[in-house]
Parts: sequence; structure tokens; C-alpha cells
Amino acid sequence: MPLRIESEDRLRNIVISLAYLLKNFDTNVIIEEVDEDSKFQQYAAPQLENLIDDMSSVTLLYEKSKDPIFHRTRILNDMLMESKTDVVVNYDTDVIFPISSYNIAYNMILKEGYDLVYPYGQGHYQEKVTVNQKLINSLINSDFSENAFVNHPDTENSTSDYGWAQFFNRQSYIDGGMENENFISYGYEDNERPERFKKLGYKVGRVDQAIYHMEHVRTMNSWFTNPHIENNKQLYNDLKVKEPSELKEYYNNIEYMVKRLSHGKK
Repeated sequence: MPLRIESEDRLRNIVISLAYLLKNFDTNVIIEEVDEDSKFQQYAAPQLENLIDDMSSVTLLYEKSKDPIFHRTRILNDMLMESKTDVVVNYDTDVIFPISSYNIAYNMILKEGYDLVYPYGQGHYQEKVTVNQKLINSLINSDFSENAFVNHPDTENSTSDYGWAQFFNRQSYIDGGMENENFISYGYEDNERPERFKKLGYKVGRVDQAIYHMEHVRTMNSWFTNPHIENNKQLYNDLKVKEPSELKEYYNNIEYMVKRLSHGKK
């Protein structure tokens, strides 16, 4: 989970999503927070400790930085290299899914040979959730059951394509080029990723169930106002026309791949 807590609703969402994961699954969570100070330690951790009996499965990586740009792809690769499990998940702090979606996606990779699985459908599967006190009370009273989201009246149905969360076979993820660190901040990396893995011959699938997206304030790191957007767009356009052999050569020789595979980290 790449993290920068830029607003009160982002803080609220990381607490909700992390509590939901830890209440419902026996899993390991790696969080990498990049900010001037660790707002997770200051504000999120105390709230979570009141909700979760054991936080030992959560690993926090903290990088002090005054850079206003949140380099999400680099941060995801940091955590990928730290991970030890056969299945890894890029996980947005603002989403949850039905419990069955996680299990189906996990088994698609371990038992059916998928390399990349999106745990939500493409089309009208996104439920944009307005989080209010009624939902928070329902979550706490239900011990973070998915029914609190299913039965929440303040949602708006919208289309879903790519982003939010992806389940990967860890080795396939690395072999396929990881996250392209030349995509900086927000924009087009979510489009490039599935196209790349399909073109390189990896098995890509979906779970045709809902995604619950908790709404939040949009900053430049989560919208098209970031200063890298045009470069990101140009990079995407350049990559999507490459033949599979050209794409493989590009990713085999890109600087961050050479460095990470040589040294094991950034």
C-alpha cells in the first residue's frame, strides 16, 4: 500500500481499508509512506490499535521527503522487492472488495496459473462510496463486514477499467518489468500495465464483482493536474505501439530494472 496522507478523508480511508483487510484475512501488509513526517504513525496507527488486536502483520516503511510529487511506481517497486509471498497485491488505500473477490483472485493465480488478476469487473462495477458516520458505525458494529458497504445507501454506480488493486504472481510481476518508474505521480500507468502484460504473453484475468471506492479529495498526485501528466501520456503512447520483442528488450534494459535486479532494492 503506497501511502501519503494528504487529507482527513485519506486518513480515514487508510484506517478503514487496513482494518477491513486485517479483520477478514490472515495476510501481511507492507505500507510505504513517503512524506515530511509519518502521519501514519501519528494518526492512523493509534486508531488502528483501538480496532485491531494484533498489528504485527503490518510492516511500515517510511521515507522522509519534502518532494511534493508522490512517485507511486517507485514506491510500489520498493515494496515488491521487500515482499516474500508468491502472490502480491498493489493496493489502493481507498478501496475494498467483497471478501470472495480476494479469495477468487488469489486462487486464480495459485491454482489456475494467472499472472495478473483484477479483483473487480470491467464496466459498471464501481460503487463510489460517500463515507459518513452511519457507514463508520455500521462497519464497527459489524466487525468490518462487507455488508456495511453492500447495504450503504450513499453510493453511486460508475464504470471501472483499471487501477485500484491488482493481484500478481510475484515472479511474473518482476519478470514482466515491475512498475515502470518513468511514470511519475498520476496518470497512464494503470493503462499501460495490463496492455504490457497481455502483449508479453502473461495470463491476465478478472473477477466480475464490485469495487467499493471510498471518495476523497483529489490532489495533484491523484488527478490530471500533476506536472508529469504530459510526459506520462507520451510514454504510454510510445510503449503501446511497440511489438512484443521491442517491449521485452525495453524492459530488460531499463535502468530501474537493471539496478533493482542487481542490488535487490532501489
